[in-house]
Amino acid sequence: MRKALIAGNWKMNTTLDEAKNLVREILNKLNGTDDVEILLCPPFISLPSVKELLRGTSVKLGAQNMYFVDKGAYTGEISPLMLSDLCDFVIIGHSERRQYFFETDEVVNKKLKKALECGLKPILCVGENLKDNEAGKTKQVITGQVTAGLAGIKPTKELVIAYEPIWAIGTGKAASGRQASATIGLIRSIVSGLWGRETAEAIRVLYGGSVTGSNITEFIAETEIDGALVGGASLKASEFVNIINQTANLKPAR
Repeated sequence: MRKALIAGNWKMNTTLDEAKNLVREILNKLNGTDDVEILLCPPFISLPSVKELLRGTSVKLGAQNMYFVDKGAYTGEISPLMLSDLCDFVIIGHSERRQYFFETDEVVNKKLKKALECGLKPILCVGENLKDNEAGKTKQVITGQVTAGLAGIKPTKELVIAYEPIWAIGTGKAASGRQASATIGLIRSIVSGLWGRETAEAIRVLYGGSVTGSNITEFIAETEIDGALVGGASLKASEFVNIINQTANLKPAR
């Protein structure tokens, strides 16, 4: 059985002191559940300090992005080698990277390959915009993003995929559990066609997009959904822990 994963993507929020205080508050409120894998993805500047605060806990650490080259004249970029001693996971291809920084499927594919090569567990983000959703092109968009993203990559159960419909991110308008589950089922079938059914059934696929403590059960109750990539709600310790606790109650580890 796939272990649920709740990941907090803090995006471009929190100063160093704010990040440390948020981690301390989250840890103080956690009940020590082993039923859910917990992941925090703070800004780059906070990674070393957060790593120290998480030492001795089961909470994992992740980065929000990386470049696909080990080192070189790439001012402002972060190498996977800089992350590999700090992080367990790295988010790849988030819709904000695709939308604001013009990352293509080809770039996402290169990042996935390099992350795996460097021992990082990638979270591949895919999702359609409102226009494509309303035009009935969700299947077409998701199929293209998953297929292009995984091109030339050997099957691995270390991959996590996050379905984040762009129209639901930061808008307060989440997809329904049924909608999300249907698309995540599609994602799993695409992976099955590329990598085989065994791998497709083993990898975790999360939902992301306006996830809160009030709606998490709608998603976690769906058997296809293995957790959530949480944005704004992960910046509130009480709400983030509430999301974790509700997930543990609905998807206890076997």
